[in-house]
Amino acid sequence: MTDTPGRFVHLHVHTEYSLLDGAIRINDLMSRVKQYNMTAVALTDHGTMFGVMDFYLQAEKAGIKPIIGCECYVAPRSRHDKTTEDRGMAHLVLLAENMEGYRNLCRLASCASIEGFYHKPRIDKNLLAECHKGLIALSACLQGEIPKLIRSDKIEAADEAARFYLDLFGEGNFFLEVQENKMEEQKKVNTALLEMSRRLSIPMVATNDCHYLDSGDTRAHEVLMCIQTGKTLKDDSRLKFGEGELYFKSAQEMQNAFAGFSGAVENTVEIANRCNVSFDLDTHHFPKFNLDSDESEADLFERKARLGFEARMKKLKEKTPDIDEEVYKQRIDYEIGVINSMGFPGYFLIVADFI
Repeated sequence: MTDTPGRFVHLHVHTEYSLLDGAIRINDLMSRVKQYNMTAVALTDHGTMFGVMDFYLQAEKAGIKPIIGCECYVAPRSRHDKTTEDRGMAHLVLLAENMEGYRNLCRLASCASIEGFYHKPRIDKNLLAECHKGLIALSACLQGEIPKLIRSDKIEAADEAARFYLDLFGEGNFFLEVQENKMEEQKKVNTALLEMSRRLSIPMVATNDCHYLDSGDTRAHEVLMCIQTGKTLKDDSRLKFGEGELYFKSAQEMQNAFAGFSGAVENTVEIANRCNVSFDLDTHHFPKFNLDSDESEADLFERKARLGFEARMKKLKEKTPDIDEEVYKQRIDYEIGVINSMGFPGYFLIVADFI
């Protein structure tokens, strides 16, 4: 099955890097994107960006435009609060429009794991306010803040949440995400989002929250979810993902599903065209060590290396008093010179710090 280029772009895709949740291997994803004659595809793994470089390199190799994103978990209050009532997190899809957005996405993902981890890596709205520039936001799946409020018939609160994200990200940078997954709750949410879009003048975007490649992969994905949640397939209370619709659909399937949602499919292409993140892979990007003094990285590295050399040489002399110390001195001079000339002292200082 093939499609005319530029008719639809998947902006909500979970790969193998959504651990025990996504079942799409990146190389298989690229093959399917090419098979469907699509020109771009997004990566939006749950709470992580571990797959970014693998995804980027394979997309570039395949001649496909990579759109880098993340489906973040947003804490109900502060990311620093970690009590029972803080488990009710909401999903939010973020896509990097440019390098500023990519850097902000990296910071969000890092803070989510370092500062906000509580069952899942979480961000909060205060952090979003600091790191929203260069990002395009989608209201996410049924677990998004707005869909969850709609499901609870809290339409005014859903409107308030939508206005918050619209004000934060700005006109044209926040979209109401509609999906077609055969779930009754989704139908209710889609209808409400269509009305909200008209009421608040917020554009819609169509996604499929892809967790596996083919419709026939549903059973395998259910097994994966059972492993994640510690359940069995016979357990009626286990987490289920609808009727097997969360696969990588063709552009024609998506157009047919959203014929009544004006602009939702077309907006995927518009967003894809706006997202332009590219990495300089021809330059060495060395880490910088945080210095507490005016001493340079090279000077600090040499001083620490020579202190370590003296300590080890003292132990060697205790075992072998007549050791040829000059040979070792020549070697340490040589090694320090090579490392400094190549710009590696920051790297060695950082490794020494955590060791």
